Amino acid sequence: MAAALLSLLPAAAWADTRRVGVWLTNSPSPLYYQPQRIERAVGELAEAGFNTLYPNVWSRGTTFHRSRWAPIEPALVQSGARHDPICLMTSAAHRRGLRVIPWFEYGLMEPAEAEVVRQNPEWVLQKRDGTSTMTMHGKQMVWLNPAHPGVRERFLGLIGEIVQRCKVDGIQLDDHFAWPVELGYDPYTRALYERENRVQPPDNHTDRTWMVWRRKQLSSLLRELRATLKRSGQGSPYVSLSPGPFRFAYNHWLQDWELWALGGLIDELVVQNYAYSVKGYERDLQQPALVKASSWGIPVEIGILSGFGGRTTALPTLSEKVRLAAERGHGVIYFYWEGLWGQYAGPEGGEARKQGLGRLHQSLFSAPASPLGSRR
Repeated sequence: MAAALLSLLPAAAWADTRRVGVWLTNSPSPLYYQPQRIERAVGELAEAGFNTLYPNVWSRGTTFHRSRWAPIEPALVQSGARHDPICLMTSAAHRRGLRVIPWFEYGLMEPAEAEVVRQNPEWVLQKRDGTSTMTMHGKQMVWLNPAHPGVRERFLGLIGEIVQRCKVDGIQLDDHFAWPVELGYDPYTRALYERENRVQPPDNHTDRTWMVWRRKQLSSLLRELRATLKRSGQGSPYVSLSPGPFRFAYNHWLQDWELWALGGLIDELVVQNYAYSVKGYERDLQQPALVKASSWGIPVEIGILSGFGGRTTALPTLSEKVRLAAERGHGVIYFYWEGLWGQYAGPEGGEARKQGLGRLHQSLFSAPASPLGSRR
């Protein structure tokens, strides 16, 4: 019922409603490949008090929809599926009053062997020694240059087409929408920096001036994304960001999410907090930037690990973490769908977890959060 009522809320009121959300992916999960699975999952989530879905639409250099910018995910093709998982999920969610914010998980990251990398080597960021690969998620990956016009056009195109195709409620970037601090010594970036600053980039990749310049390039792309979404005719752009803790994001990924929030470049902040113990989790909730974020006029949620692989958070621990977030005025987003009451539900069993989470959400999030006001 609470989720259904959200469909009647104007956008401003929804902005003041705390999120109870979940990330959904195809890996490892059969969810995307059968329409009936999608319909059933959305129905169960609505019944359990969820109001926002974050389905993955960009992973390992592939999409989950037909795209002019990138290949479609091979397993989806091999399954013989005739449906578009994201559009189908969006339709099912909207019928029940849930919002859908597609999650561009891999951001500017691409597999090292991807066709776009082979065809456009000048798009790839490099380390000072001339190498470009980084091991991420067990694979060799490279990072595309957010300052390069070709990269920007493709990135904006990937996002724009899913917004247009599926009529979603926004988009989400995460910690992979980034510029790793050790990168930026490729010929294109060197030439651009020298043209603007009359000197070559410093050898020290943590040089403050050099870091600030690269952060500005990333911020510029985010600003262009907002402008592009606004021109798309889909209403006011809604951009969610799910980074790691501020100090790490700022120093390692060159993500200045405080500046982005205060500058009106993001509309929602979901800070990942995957500390296993309740004590460590509560400590991370006290980070100065996160405490300050509550006064920034945008929804601030906490990303919580429900279960993944062999690591399932027991329901009592999960409930305590949700309660601690709610006490501080935050909503929660669970990672990920299969860890709620699916294949990683653990020994408690799916039905017990589904019922328990439904009761928890009803007790903590049945009413909107205190109004945050609107900056724009």
